[in-house]
This record gives sequence, C-alpha cells and structure tokens, in this order.
Amino acid sequence: MDELAKERYDLAVERIREIREEKTVAKPYLDFFKKTAGFLEEMIRLRDRVEAGEMKKLSLEELRRENTQCYQDILPENYPTSYASPDYAAKMLGEDLGVLLSFLYTELRGMIVYAWEQKNWDFLVGLELFLQVYSEFEDGEVPTRENVRKILYWYVNDYCQEMVEERVRQAVDPSLDFAVKIIKDADLKDLRYLYQFGEYVTEEEEKTAAFLNTLPEEEITAMACTYTEGYRIGFIATGKDLSRKKTVNIRYVLGFERMIRAAITQFEQMGLQPVIYRSAVHMVNKGLHRIGYYGAIPNPQFDYDHRNDIALYLDDDFVSRKLRATRGAYETYKELAGVHAGPAVVEIFGERPFVPETCEYAMKLTEKQQKLKVHMQNEIGQITNRYIKGEERSFTIIAYPVPAIGDQFEEIFRETVKINTLDYNLYQQIQQKLIDALDLGTSVHILGKGENRTDLRVQLHKLEDPEKQTNFENCVADVNIPVGEVFTSPKLAGTNGKLHVTKVYLNELQYQNLELDFTDGKITDYTCTNFDSEEENKKYIRENILYHHPTLPMGEFAIGTNTTAYRVAREYGIEAKLPILIAEKTGPHFAVGDTCYSWAEDTKVYNPDGKEIIARDNEVSILRKEDVSKAYFGCHTDITIPYDELGAILVETEDGREISLIQDGRFVLAGTEELNKELDALEK
Repeated sequence: MDELAKERYDLAVERIREIREEKTVAKPYLDFFKKTAGFLEEMIRLRDRVEAGEMKKLSLEELRRENTQCYQDILPENYPTSYASPDYAAKMLGEDLGVLLSFLYTELRGMIVYAWEQKNWDFLVGLELFLQVYSEFEDGEVPTRENVRKILYWYVNDYCQEMVEERVRQAVDPSLDFAVKIIKDADLKDLRYLYQFGEYVTEEEEKTAAFLNTLPEEEITAMACTYTEGYRIGFIATGKDLSRKKTVNIRYVLGFERMIRAAITQFEQMGLQPVIYRSAVHMVNKGLHRIGYYGAIPNPQFDYDHRNDIALYLDDDFVSRKLRATRGAYETYKELAGVHAGPAVVEIFGERPFVPETCEYAMKLTEKQQKLKVHMQNEIGQITNRYIKGEERSFTIIAYPVPAIGDQFEEIFRETVKINTLDYNLYQQIQQKLIDALDLGTSVHILGKGENRTDLRVQLHKLEDPEKQTNFENCVADVNIPVGEVFTSPKLAGTNGKLHVTKVYLNELQYQNLELDFTDGKITDYTCTNFDSEEENKKYIRENILYHHPTLPMGEFAIGTNTTAYRVAREYGIEAKLPILIAEKTGPHFAVGDTCYSWAEDTKVYNPDGKEIIARDNEVSILRKEDVSKAYFGCHTDITIPYDELGAILVETEDGREISLIQDGRFVLAGTEELNKELDALEK
C-alpha cells in the first residue's frame, strides 16, 4: 500500500471505529449503520490478523468459529432479520432506501475475501463507499433515494475499469497464485488449510477433503488423470495444437484439493501452468452463476434475491464503460490470453436442492435493462473470443458427489468414479450404431409416455456426402466426462412441438412440469407449475432459462446412452441431485441457446470413424457471417427426459420409413441392446 493509500486507509479505519459510539443518525437507520460498521470492524481485525500470520496459528475449532462469525448474518436461520435481505431492509428502513442499503451491505460482504487475500485497494474503496453513504445520514438528515443511488451508481462506474481489468487478469495470469500456493504447499491432511481460502466452509467441505485423504495415491492420480487426459484428448479430437498453450484454468469447489494438486502436476507435465481464480466478488463482475473456485454457499436464497442487483446501475453509459474496460483489459493482457488453453472444471452434486422463494423487494430489471444486459453479455463474449480464440481453445468437465448426497456418500462416490471411467471403446461402438441409423433420417420424432407430454419433431441437416459426413458427434470421455451421448445441432426450420419434463433441476433450480413449445426450432411459449401464478411461472423461466431473451433456439439435440449412471441414480434415489453433466447422459436431451460448437463452428470436427460432423451451425449461429451480435446468446441449458418418461425415439427417413431407436424406455436398435442391461437390473 503506497503512502497516500495508507493515509486514506488509516483515516477510514479511524472513522469506522467512531461510528459505534455515535448517535447522530436518525432511527431506524442508526441500527443499520452500527451493525454494518461492526461488521467492517471485524473485517479490519481479520485483515490485520491475516497480515500478521495469526490465522495460521489457530486451531481447527477456532477457525470454524471465526469462519461462521463472518457469514452468520446471511445464513438461512438469520437471513429473515438481516439487512442483506431486501424484504427485511425494506420493512425496517423503508422501500426506497432499504433496498439500496441492502445492496450496499451485500457489496461490502466482499471484505471477507479482501481481508484474506490482502487486497488493500478493494478493502479501502469498500470502507470509503460505506463512509460516503453514512455521511448522507449524519446530523439526523434522511437523504433522498436519488442521492444514495448516485453514490452507489458512481462507485460502480468509477471503479469499473480497475475491477474489470483485475478480473480479466485473474483469468489468464498464472502469477496470481493465491489459491495455487495453498493447494500445492499446504499439508492437506491438516484440514485447517480449507479455511485459508477465505471462503465459507462447512462440515461438507471438511468431510470431502477427509474422504479424499483416505484414498490411496494411485486412485487420486487416476481420478486426476481421467480429468486431465480428457482435456488433452479434447484438443486432439478437434485438431487443436495444445503445444502452443501455456495456461489452463482450473475451476472447482473446496474439498477436492488433493485431486486438484495431482491435476496441477499432470497439467504441468503437459506444459500448462494453472490459473485458479475465485468466483467473482465485486458486483461489476458477478453473473448468475459462480465461475471460478468457491466454498460452501451460505444461503442460495441470498444469492437469488440479489441476482438482479445490476438493475441499480445498468444503463447505456455503464455498458459502454464495461465494454471499453473489457477491451482495454484484454489488450493489456493479450499475450497471456493468447496462450490460454481454456477451462478444466470439476463440478459437484448432491447438495440440497434449492427451490427459491419470491422476494418482493428484490431489484428487477426493466425491459430495456434486460435487452441491455443481453447486448452487453454478447459483446463481452465476442471480445473474449477475439483474445482467447474459440478455434484454439478447449475445455473439460467432470463431476463428483459431496457428502450432502446422503449416508451412502462413499458408495456413491465410488460408483461415480466407475461412471467416469466406463469403457470408452464399448460406448464408441454402440453409439456409432445409433449415429448410423440417425444419419439415414431427415428428422427424429421424440414422444413421452405416462405423465410426460413431450411430442417433438427435430429436423436434421441434409448430408451431401453420407460416406464422408455425419450429423451426430460420437461423444465419449474427453471434454465432456463421463461417456454417453450422441449429439447434433439440429436444423431449426421444421423443428416443432412440445418438450415436457415432470421435474428437473437446471443450474441448481428446480422446475416442476416444465414445458417449452417450439416452432421452427425457437421457443414460442413456456410454462411450469412452480408457482400459483402463471405470471410468476413465466417470469421464473424467462429469467433463469431464457436469460431475458424473448426466445431461444434449440442449440442441441442428443441421445444419452449412459444407462449405468441412470441405474446408479435410481438405486440411490439421487436423480434430482445429478448435475446436468451426468443427467444429460441419462436420456434424450435438448439444449436451448447456443449450439454445441459455439464460437468454433468453422473448426472441422471428425468422429472416430473419420466422418466430418457437418451439423455445427443452425440458422441463427450462421448469422455470425453477417452480424455476430445476432448469432450468440451466451447460454446453453440442457433439459433431459429420463428413460422412464420416454415413449419412443423414431428416426424418420425421406422415403417415409421409421427406424426405432428407443421404445418404452428401452434401446431397440440392433447393436445397442447392451445398454439395456443396466436398465433391466433396476427391475430385478
């Protein structure tokens, strides 16, 4: 910290400490400022103790208490009477100012991270923001809503450049190694290391880490190898040159450090340094989903209530400012961006499903802001792709359960390891049988059964040279682990009908009786039965599946073949807890949004049999040739119909024949019967 910043910091700390003794603020605002100042004092003490090395000397029990203290205000049992809740803040402080002060309190919670990482600039501007707002309430004055809004608005805009630039740097610069050092250097058998990240930690993360500590080194190495080899093979399968790359972004959830340490070693042997950054903390950089590493989620309802806080400052000026900052940041770090290979992601599943409650005073985006947000996200995607080129990068994703999945966690974990390492060659051969049949068709008819009302016809691209071309990718275990699907980007014209699932979890949110109607491949109507009000049901889907787009195209049609995963899910009763990564392999699925080949449609892709997959574009993505802003949506959400809700999948040929792939939830195409063994085992 330079001398001027140190002077500013000392003055801010001194002023914060005076507030608890002051009574110059009118009620009911006094309580808010005293409690928030108290929180900031705790953060100042935490920062000082981290700097002095004191936190590394605490016992495990002491670290648990300190960690809980930092997050207790937003935990579910305390949230209803926390100023972090927009509804409570509005009730106690009035609708106009309460919602703004709830925003302020939420932004200040980032101080926990800044204390642990010793991010002095971020810490300082947070203290100064609080004091600036506090000054508006001194001497019994009650400022107008607009005065407070302007302070928060200009805080975001004034610091947008620094915040965005730092975020871009975090994504590509391996010298920012706060997390890497912990993973590589800590004694992972001493669970105190988990608390050095500055994330919320519960017994779940401790149990995960403790369980991994019981596994032999060769098993940890094998788990990491499945993950890193999938990443490497992804480059080979798409004809991309991994040797030109120098960094890989590792994303994971705390508790898996022993596997991540092994993965770092394996990636380094490929010539890749790890880039491991935390999920975004500043509101400027936050999105709907966590991208980066993170710990336990203290309260999903808190996150859900603040998902649209961007409404406070989202306007044309902010969009211009953020896009300018993003372009400038990537230009500054263009050399690092050019050698970045893409993300390697470890997902988790088994957490308690979250069904959100309506928050009356949560901020809401206007229709104009919804369009602005879509525009901004599209533009940022284009900027990113210019510097971290889609045709040169790849990715991989793998998933493992966490203890919250139930008493049989260890058995489920070992079953998941088996699922992630199923016979590559066997599935490749079986899936080729499906592809050969699918390539004979002009369309595919999917029908539900029982309570499932799906009746959908998916149109396929025409193969000009069937001897050398195919519509479907034979997906085994590379970028998308585990094995088990054949997929295509369907033709939109002629793709019509209804997709229905009785219950599904998408991005940690539950949907009951989700229905999407398609006309020429685009969503024309949608509903669910989560809420009593049809308006609320549509709003829920519009925000969390359509992401405020007026419609989305069908970007993918696939048939999942991983009946082992389906059997394990049914036997252990964890169907609702499977991540999309595994769930999409347990039946046909349909993705809305971008195609499977988003930003890399011009890169030729081949199946193991040598045929080129020509269905990489649809009528929307091809618009990139004329106006790239019309081609992409920045989302790709998979919706799976489980086998037991599936009546039939029929390939329809040009001469009017039907080739049956699945009937009554069973594979019936010759050469695919092996997949039924796991399904039959469920009935014994």
